[in-house]
Amino acid sequence: MTDLTKTTLSFHPLEPLRFPLVNRLYKAHYPAGKAKKDEIIWIGETTSSIEAAVRFQQYDDFQLMTGMLVAPQLRQQGIGLALLSACHSQLMAKPCYCFAFSHLVPLYLKAQFSVITDDALPLPLAHRIERYRVGGKALTPMRYQAS
Repeated sequence: MTDLTKTTLSFHPLEPLRFPLVNRLYKAHYPAGKAKKDEIIWIGETTSSIEAAVRFQQYDDFQLMTGMLVAPQLRQQGIGLALLSACHSQLMAKPCYCFAFSHLVPLYLKAQFSVITDDALPLPLAHRIERYRVGGKALTPMRYQAS
């Protein structure tokens, strides 16, 4: 396990020229999570590598936070929460939803997301979560509720 006192992460939006680097992180640890160029991506990085990322898919009146990833060797150290805190301005830009795996619901609750019902989702997201569930994924719809 890495000692974070020696590994300081900085959190910020991904610069477009560095897009291939974030996909390298996803390919290594979450192959289904490939980033797309039309997404807003926030990262956590050391001086030598990207160690965490989260993506925001934009819709007209809302956004979907997706693909949050912390490198496995750095998990359980508060990095996910720190990343979500750092991207507060993005979370507040317009209503923000996420589909949480059950084991991550407590993390998102700490980050000021609230569990919502499927019928509280915008229609495109309600259809999407239904498709994911048909595919066997157990997901909980959530919405960012910070003041």
